[in-house]
Amino acid sequence: MKSSTFINWLEAAAMQDTENADCKHIIRFSSRRDYCTCIRELNAATKNSVPLPDIQPLAIINAISCTLNTTTKPPSIPYIKSIETDRIMSVHAIKVVNAVQPSSGTAHSHAPSVPWGVKHIRAPQTWSKSKGDRIRVGVIDTGADYSHPDLRHCLSYGVNLVNRHLLPNDDNGHGTHIAGTIAAASSRQQGIVGVAPQAIIHPVKAFDHQGSAFVSDIIGGIDWCVRNQIHIINMSFGMKTYSKALELAVLHAFRSGVIVVASSGNEGKQKIIDYPARLRQVIAVGASTRRGKIAPFSNVSKTIDIYAPGEKIYSTWLKGKYHELSGTSMATSHVSGVVALMLSRKPGLNPTQIKSIVKRHARLLIKPGMSIREVHALRAVNAVIKPKTAVK
Repeated sequence: MKSSTFINWLEAAAMQDTENADCKHIIRFSSRRDYCTCIRELNAATKNSVPLPDIQPLAIINAISCTLNTTTKPPSIPYIKSIETDRIMSVHAIKVVNAVQPSSGTAHSHAPSVPWGVKHIRAPQTWSKSKGDRIRVGVIDTGADYSHPDLRHCLSYGVNLVNRHLLPNDDNGHGTHIAGTIAAASSRQQGIVGVAPQAIIHPVKAFDHQGSAFVSDIIGGIDWCVRNQIHIINMSFGMKTYSKALELAVLHAFRSGVIVVASSGNEGKQKIIDYPARLRQVIAVGASTRRGKIAPFSNVSKTIDIYAPGEKIYSTWLKGKYHELSGTSMATSHVSGVVALMLSRKPGLNPTQIKSIVKRHARLLIKPGMSIREVHALRAVNAVIKPKTAVK
């Protein structure tokens, strides 16, 4: 291959002044060898002050992301496999339902509170058997509040893909809320406890303060999680459009043994859910209510693997506060916590086994014409301890 041809084309495609010149694209190469060769040439061109757009390497799928004015694959460069638009996706949470300040507790209570969703899936009954210890959960989201007293014990190192020079601190709140449901733990009266209070959270900040991210940032986050041997990836976000590049990244994580859990969307639609939840390598999650019914905002489809509490979920927020949020995002964090409880007892389970056990040992919900399952932490954990024992 003549990589100089690629550099010349990239320079021209990036520098032409058109109305689409600020549009990001993902360029995939035909092989690992072609990708590595072009990366070397790009580095050399940069040293020689060749004017090129900002390049984001996506090694996990042999691709780069950059700004182009075209999606047309140049015939003179056969080692470019495809060019796709680097689309934007959003977190899956409805606006703040209620800003909740920490309560002062009662004179007789010195224990943190267990939110209704954590109780509903019977997570506390598993804590004598498993609390998710040693399980690492990558939360690809808006970051996390490292100063929150309920999260200090569980937050570990992460990465900021929005600004790589900064820590993955949360400037939105959504990621902090997700982290709290998965693994919060507190010794204070006003604190809360998450589903797996001894799991380790690795914040991967791919979303900005408005809760938006490019597909390339999500792919970069997946790559980081795989390389850092993360056990579970929580994806509480989505988009309507299929992306081959995103599917390839998820497939790579799946084949690496990483369990990917994703939210299905909040439009209340029938038969259609968002990507990446729609991908078969993912555990797709819908939202349920306190009464064990499907939440009115939750998308509904036979492709949703499991439902979990997602209505008015109380969890950690920025600056030591607590908020109630609703959404399939919140449901997804409950499922990620349950998977952490399971893996802590049986670390060798692969993604296919985890999905099967979670579905098989779920609570059945009433929905005419459909088999709806709601996650049940106690049954799932008991199933991995005693595979042949049925738990009522």
